[in-house]
This record gives sequence, C-alpha cells and structure tokens, in this order.
Amino acid sequence: MKGAAFVYLIALCDDEAEEIDKTEQMLDSYRERNPGMDFKIGRFGSADGLLDMVREGNYIPDLVLMDIYMPQKLGIEAAKELRSMGNGSRIVFLTTSREHALEAFGVDAAQYLVKPVTEESLFAALDKVFGEMAKERRRYLILRIDGKLQRIPVNEIMYCEAQRKMQCMHLADGTELLLRMTMAELSGMLSMYEEFVRVGIAYILNLEHIDNLNSQEIGLSTGRKVYVPRGAYKGLKEQYFQYYCGGGQIKDGW
Repeated sequence: MKGAAFVYLIALCDDEAEEIDKTEQMLDSYRERNPGMDFKIGRFGSADGLLDMVREGNYIPDLVLMDIYMPQKLGIEAAKELRSMGNGSRIVFLTTSREHALEAFGVDAAQYLVKPVTEESLFAALDKVFGEMAKERRRYLILRIDGKLQRIPVNEIMYCEAQRKMQCMHLADGTELLLRMTMAELSGMLSMYEEFVRVGIAYILNLEHIDNLNSQEIGLSTGRKVYVPRGAYKGLKEQYFQYYCGGGQIKDGW
C-alpha cells in the first residue's frame, strides 16, 4: 500500500462512541504502517445521521465501517438505503453476530467482521478494500454539480465543450452536465487518461467514443456529430491513429 496518493473518506457508524474510538485507533495504526496513505474520518452515532449527509449530496464516503445492531435503524437497512440512493461506497460491517452475514452480501458488502474486531482482521479487510479502490478510483472523477458531489465514470464521458464560462460534459447516456470550471481546469483533471485529447480551444474528446472522422466532423458512438474546429483535423487524425495503432502515447495533445 505504500505510495498511495489518494485521501480516502471513511465513515464510522456506531451508536456506541467507545466502539468508534476503538476503530479510529486501529485506523490510526493502519495509517502509521502504510506511509503515503491518508484518510479523513467522519464519526456518526446513528445510521440516520450518515444517511442524511449522503442524501444532501455533500458527502460521498469511500468506505463505511458500520455496526449492524443500532437502536433506530439496523446497519443492513441503512446499507439498503445507501444503495437505493445510488451510493457505491464500500461497506464493511462490524457486528457481534453472524446472523446477518447473508444479508450483507445482498447489499454488496465488502467484508463482514465479528466483534471484537482485531487489528489483524481489520487490516486484512482494509488491504483488500483499499487495493480495489485504488484501481477503481483512477477511473472516476469527483465533481460538484448543482451543489452536490457526484462520482462520474470516466469511460462514460464522450466529450466536453466550452460554453462561455461553463463547461458542458456530455455523457454516453445523453446526460449533459454543466460544470463551473475553466477548460484548463477540466483538461488538467482529464490529462491523466490517455483516451482524452484537447481539440481546439473549446473541446475535449474521448477517443474511445469516436466512430469516424473527417475534415468536417467527428462521428461519435451514439450517432452524434461534433464539428471539427478550424485547423484541428490533422492533429486529431494523428492522435486518433496513434492511440489505436501506436501504443496510446498521445500526450502531445495537451
């Protein structure tokens, strides 16, 4: 796990403050053993407190460590509500009983640990979860849209275009997202993905979604057409060819 560059958001949800304290202490020990890793911890004394934060759109935890037996709402029920909201956070249940183990798989729980949880069992679960997230997270952008944080799959982004002081991101399902940022800022976020190229001053295109192109227009996989900016065709054609035939090294476009 050394050298990880991400700051992970971890939600601890348990109605007993002492249990949260114990888990937080183990997380601190885990961080000490894994230089370069960092995370921010949110403490929640009830499932509803966590659900309200997520529902408001200002909190998208990467990992939820949740007790199952809480008085107002069972952890399993809270997990079902998270999933119904489209929340894809990893969930690790910490519980005193194995009774709900099968239900945990029904909400796509990453792990099910029986209390008292040891450092060994928690660390093994964290290694697995963080390893999976490190690979997956590289393929998502976290953007604030209409005042709420959203996780956007990179492969769903077809192209982006400048619209005055806003940027319009077009997704494969037809969704259009207006972003309050500059084209330079958006280019910086997408520059780590080799399939994205800057075309002229107003467009960023995902080469994976280009079906055909000529000097006048670009045909996308959904049938949509994008006009080629003046003087951009030659460079775009070379980038397109290099991406599919030359090993994908296309950084000259940025």
